[in-house]
Amino acid sequence: MNQRDKRRKFGQNYLKDPAILFEIEQSISPQPNDKFFEIGPGMGALTSILNKENISITAIDIDEFNISYLKKEFSGPATFNFIQDNILDNDLNILGKGLHRIAGNLPYNISTQIILKMIKYNKRIKDMHFLVQKEVAEKIAGAPGTKDWGKMGIKLAAFFTTEILFDVPPEAFDIKPKVNSSFIRMTPLKDKLLEDEKIKDFFEIIDLSFTSTFSNSCGVGTKFSNISLAFLPFLIENRISNATNKPSPVVANLPSII
Repeated sequence: MNQRDKRRKFGQNYLKDPAILFEIEQSISPQPNDKFFEIGPGMGALTSILNKENISITAIDIDEFNISYLKKEFSGPATFNFIQDNILDNDLNILGKGLHRIAGNLPYNISTQIILKMIKYNKRIKDMHFLVQKEVAEKIAGAPGTKDWGKMGIKLAAFFTTEILFDVPPEAFDIKPKVNSSFIRMTPLKDKLLEDEKIKDFFEIIDLSFTSTFSNSCGVGTKFSNISLAFLPFLIENRISNATNKPSPVVANLPSII
């Protein structure tokens, strides 16, 4: 497999525009004693702007070549820990102590999976800054009642606030993607709508709510797209029965209470 084919397989499009990198640095604003966890550092464009005194950076990349390069390229002033692994397979025990700032130019083909995985670690996160496909950013930041308010947006909005900071054109990358990108900031909610042990139930409810079977049986249809996040804890307490695969009375009465 040649280098270009490998990069296509891993969804690797590296930032090269210094103006965009400067804007990213200003948005992240690295501070002394920050602990960064970078996802998909590639050849170190984002790593470089985080590389400051009294900052620790742990970076994970699936590409062994990239990790080898980064270990040779970076030795300070920040302290570094480079890990060669698939972010989706890693148990992220590295986030075990203190609050971490998460950052990354995420591979487009797995960006949503990566971000959804971060829900589990929301209590260990100070903030997250990601470069993602613009369409994905809009779905993450979608509001109730809009076309962008869907499963992913609902799941994430129960744990994070999301801001789209600015858009990034294809020309900012060494290999131009076919779509525009957006740089986003996600911040954990101080008052969580759900406890961590209810995440699995929450995901099941949201996934089921967007199926035709649920919509037809409950008469909810497109009304679920207008549901208030404040209602979700109550919905989880009255979750779908796994045994019967039928909605509880509370869920069946959604049209009358949303």
